[in-house]
Amino acid sequence: MTTVTTDAADRTPLFGPDSQFGAFFDDPRWAPALIRATVLEAAHPQIGAALVDNSTFVAHPWRRLRNTFFSMRRMFGTDPVVRQREAARLNRLHARMSGSDSRGRAYDAMDRATRAWVVATLFESAVTMCRLSGQPLDQETMERMYAEYRTFLAALDGDAAELPEDLNDFWRYFDGVVENQLENTEAARVILYRLFDHLPAPALFDGAPTLWAAGRAVVGPLLGAITVASLPEPYRRRAGLPEVPGAALLMQGAYLTAGLARFLPQGWLNAESIIETLSLSPGGDDPRARAMTALGSRMKRASALLRLLTPLSEDLPPDADAAPSADPGGSRRSAAEFFRKVLDQTGDGYLDWPDLAAMARELATRLDLDEPEETRLYDAFAAWWRELQAALDTDGDGRVSADEYGSAVASLAGPALIRVAEVLFDATDKDGNGTVDADEYRALFRTAFHRDLTTTHGTYGRSAFVGDFLSFMSGRRPGTPYDPLLADA
Repeated sequence: MTTVTTDAADRTPLFGPDSQFGAFFDDPRWAPALIRATVLEAAHPQIGAALVDNSTFVAHPWRRLRNTFFSMRRMFGTDPVVRQREAARLNRLHARMSGSDSRGRAYDAMDRATRAWVVATLFESAVTMCRLSGQPLDQETMERMYAEYRTFLAALDGDAAELPEDLNDFWRYFDGVVENQLENTEAARVILYRLFDHLPAPALFDGAPTLWAAGRAVVGPLLGAITVASLPEPYRRRAGLPEVPGAALLMQGAYLTAGLARFLPQGWLNAESIIETLSLSPGGDDPRARAMTALGSRMKRASALLRLLTPLSEDLPPDADAAPSADPGGSRRSAAEFFRKVLDQTGDGYLDWPDLAAMARELATRLDLDEPEETRLYDAFAAWWRELQAALDTDGDGRVSADEYGSAVASLAGPALIRVAEVLFDATDKDGNGTVDADEYRALFRTAFHRDLTTTHGTYGRSAFVGDFLSFMSGRRPGTPYDPLLADA
């Protein structure tokens, strides 16, 4: 672990609610600051290439936000066992990400200098958000927070040697990376010019696409302008990012307004509750979702009215505001919808190994699997990918297009997919008795999927479990317990 050199840091816990990070955890300024940090990460050639090839941030940005939030909470919590477990999980995740970018340059998500840059962007963006909101940090507070972030890096890499020990040296390091290494990468362009304009609705607003489209049309460009204006000037210049008139003033106003949250009573803002609420389907069976059902119907009525008043929804299908079917009669999704919402996890228009790896990663994260179970799950998905590639990749380009998928969808339900379901069942059946009891069931579908499922005599057998998973992954039937996990944005 890295050593802390300041007296202030020696007196203050580096983790937990009394840390400097803990003081910012529910701060609304983190929202624009985290977007800014993500762009600076994506502008690094290695990180940008890894994001383009492996990340689900385009197709499932809200899910990515949720996972990042809870990972940071575990890493900065007070329990060292939880922190070590999360660090090991992140290292296993990153160890599976390597390749080369469009220019043939190799990338490796375990590269220590690259991982240090991720931590550096989080720290620098936290400092910047305070400065832009009119509450600049004093030197002692900055040094204490910098010690926290270096210890965070040490928890991942074993030490924090890739970040300068002295804070003054850090600023020279940060400026050097911005000046000499950052590029106008594809990942950065996607965030700035595509994600904001086409941001999918979170689950809570999924039943009112017209209302969401109207709000996004206003807020999306503003977020883009604020983010660009907040980036370091040398990077904006080198990347050729346009300067929108008035964007700097707008950015200052946004951070100042968010900074007013310090006057709210303690506990009024809770980031975890906000993220969980956005993840709820208005028609879901989570207890907190019941109140959202009525809200959902009001949003749909508002969307219908808005459809009459605005041209923003011209590209939406006529029934876009209709609630999804609960599937009482076994109705099926269209092949195109299933391909887009479930199979194409990375949002690049194709099905290939990174998409299935993203599914395995999401399942392992939600189920909090240990290394042996996680490896079994990845191996099962890898076998499924080989099976799919052999059956569906008719042109031999190493990936499956939507057309190739649509012409041979029955091939999805092969032996390898059954094995994926069985691995999931075994991971859930903690006592190994061949059934998922009420407690095991709640741990899976309540904790991981935010769903309840009708069971027989309080148990859920292997065949029913496997059947539901196959129904979702191959039959494309909506309304299964797996919808919130792999289909929601």
